[in-house]
Amino acid sequence: MISVTELRAGTTFKDSQGIWEAIKYSHTKMGRGSASIKVKVKNLKTGTIVDKTFTSGQKVDDLSVTKKEGQFLYADGSNLVFMEKKTFEQFTLPKTAVFQAEKFLKESETYDLTFAEDSVIGVEIPRTVVLRVDETGPAIKGDSVSAASKDATLENGLSLKVPLFIKTGDKIKVDARAGKYVERVR
Repeated sequence: MISVTELRAGTTFKDSQGIWEAIKYSHTKMGRGSASIKVKVKNLKTGTIVDKTFTSGQKVDDLSVTKKEGQFLYADGSNLVFMEKKTFEQFTLPKTAVFQAEKFLKESETYDLTFAEDSVIGVEIPRTVVLRVDETGPAIKGDSVSAASKDATLENGLSLKVPLFIKTGDKIKVDARAGKYVERVR
């Protein structure tokens, strides 16, 4: 158990609502009452960020998390399967733990996996990923007056808006967090 006054950025802990990582910490003492501790935390299983308020003196369960590299093998139904390259040990992670981020995973690519209590609880997707454009319409002459865009479907099934000069077969960089076009890759 650790005191809530020790929940600085990067500290991980567990409570009845999940496994959390502290992002921001603030301590407030007003008048005669007890101090309140406000911590902005990220749920390591779902990725949601919330504010938690504690009173001074409360304790939470300490939890150590480790990071390992894992190669993405495949997705089956509701799980993602990864393998540690050195030991060839396989790990499964529910798709619900990464929300829509599984669209940005590529088979045989290596990702950082977060482990807690001997099981995978998360995968870190790079901020940007390079994907091939599988389908897009032609640019229409006269559409270049402003920053016009057209629809494109990528190799992972994601549909997004791209500039008119992008053609089928081009590789583009996509912001994985926002799902938006960044630039064309040569």
